[in-house]
Amino acid sequence: MSDMNSNNPVPFKAETHQLLEILIHSLYTEREVFLRELISNASDALTRLNFETLTKREIQDPELELGIWITADPDAKTLTIRDTGLGMTAAELAENLGTIAHSGARAFLEAARSGEAKVEDIIGQFGVGFYSAFMVADWIRVTSRSFQPEAAPAVWFSTGADTFTVGPAEKNERGTEVILRVKDEYLEFCKEERIRQIIKRHSDFVPFPIYVGENKEQANRQTALWRQQPRQVQEKDYQDYYRQLTLEFEPPLSWLHLSVDAPVQVYALLYIPASAEPGIVSTRKTDGLRLYARKVLIQEYCKDLLPQYLRFMAGVVDSEDLPLNVSRESVQSNRTMGQLKKLLTSKVLDHFASLAKDHSDTYTKFWTVYGSFLKEGIATPKENSEPLLPLLRFHSLNHPQDWISFDQYLDNIPAEQNQIYYLLGDSEMAALHSPHLEAFRSRGLDVLILADPIDSFALLNVTQYRDHTLADAATADLPAAPEKTEKPAEAEKLMDEAQSESILQRFKTVLTDRISDARLSDRLVESPVRLVQPKEGPSAEIQRVYRILQKDLDTPKPVLEINPSHPIIQALARLGQDDVSASLMVEQIFANAQIMEGLPVEPSQMVDRIQQIILKALK
Repeated sequence: MSDMNSNNPVPFKAETHQLLEILIHSLYTEREVFLRELISNASDALTRLNFETLTKREIQDPELELGIWITADPDAKTLTIRDTGLGMTAAELAENLGTIAHSGARAFLEAARSGEAKVEDIIGQFGVGFYSAFMVADWIRVTSRSFQPEAAPAVWFSTGADTFTVGPAEKNERGTEVILRVKDEYLEFCKEERIRQIIKRHSDFVPFPIYVGENKEQANRQTALWRQQPRQVQEKDYQDYYRQLTLEFEPPLSWLHLSVDAPVQVYALLYIPASAEPGIVSTRKTDGLRLYARKVLIQEYCKDLLPQYLRFMAGVVDSEDLPLNVSRESVQSNRTMGQLKKLLTSKVLDHFASLAKDHSDTYTKFWTVYGSFLKEGIATPKENSEPLLPLLRFHSLNHPQDWISFDQYLDNIPAEQNQIYYLLGDSEMAALHSPHLEAFRSRGLDVLILADPIDSFALLNVTQYRDHTLADAATADLPAAPEKTEKPAEAEKLMDEAQSESILQRFKTVLTDRISDARLSDRLVESPVRLVQPKEGPSAEIQRVYRILQKDLDTPKPVLEINPSHPIIQALARLGQDDVSASLMVEQIFANAQIMEGLPVEPSQMVDRIQQIILKALK
């Protein structure tokens, strides 16, 4: 110990150059984080002093204000960070500022990167963040006086080379003073404006005052809005902070303020922006939440706190339990992060459900902006879609202008209906005019309209809701229809057996291998025909997914169902077998059915055919 009190050089316990190379060049992406680390160390020292005062009566300078002071001298090229915290003895200076360089540090950090060792084993050791200061400093001098009244002040000094010195010092007050001699290329960090900017970004909510400059003006707000009790925060405060956070002037649709102790301790303030598209000067250019640990900013855009489909959320998350990596630039994907993600996701979805129940107008606005994001969550196989299903909203056959939920749909179905009917379409207008809906419309049965491209992907992961299976209206069996007491009018009478067989054969002959079969249908009311996929083939949603992805899919030819009571079909049945216009009619009827299904047709052929039909009609 005598060496440490005589300013004699003391060798580091490992190859410091190698370790500094890792810390400076590999783990830190922004050099300004050195100040964040030094402020965090000072805050930790102040917090530890608070703890010590609970059990110890005698401490050095008990009346001193607990705070952090930062001053810069551009002429001398120095930056000073001083605190009135726990302080250190000579032995503690040597131990704490040398621990990072213990034998095998390089091997340990490499193992930590590969998952062979736990990074959190060295988290909290003073020297880790401290050494990031060598990114901008030629030398560092640390002068400290312990809170223990009998301890003598000491000074630690190093240029970041192979040795450091520890010796006696002159310091009257408790705490630690860190002085950096800033490299010429980083003199920006000797400017008060730049210092305040860094504090505002990274350390605005450190729980102790941070004073900057000779005038000792406080640079941090100290009280984090998200750590206050929700009942103490006004609506204006929430909106003001949202503007500061996002630089957007349109108020958020809603926000969620959390304070949770278990299974992890977390404070969070999360916002739903009014628009999915960020404004011109918005900070929402990158997805992710601000992540804090003990009120210190760790990551400005953390994407690991919510699932990808909730990436539109803005806000902050602060946890006391979060283990950090060496540089605090990122967090490890460990159990704590998993717990945070699970908790936050659950709370956000609960908030959506509360909006839907208690503020339906706000939820309608939310759904029109972010509905596709929630569907994305259902379409993602690894996500749990169950909590999302009650949040979905649809237009339907009976409610084309209103957004209804699965629950609202089921509350209004006949007792004998055990399915939830849906229909896919390229647009809502096209789906609402689909011949597949005619039987449902005539019976008063409702059908959900799914016209968003992502709907097909979502349906691959949803098969039922509240014990009701989802069924494609194009192929689903309908509940038994009530018996009709009135006879059909003369114009609606079906064709006789010979006419029926003749018209079916005519369609099969003209369309040949483009259809797998032709049959009469009792499901059509206003349309002459419809195309139906065979039940043994891929479902409509799978076919649509392949079509959207522009991938080939081997599907059976469709079945052509014919409405025998439709005037066009009845007139076609009366044409002679040698009438050449009959083939043109069949081709056009088939093309019309393809268009209604959203299938591609050859425009030039169709236009030529229509012109021939018009010409024959005019003659």
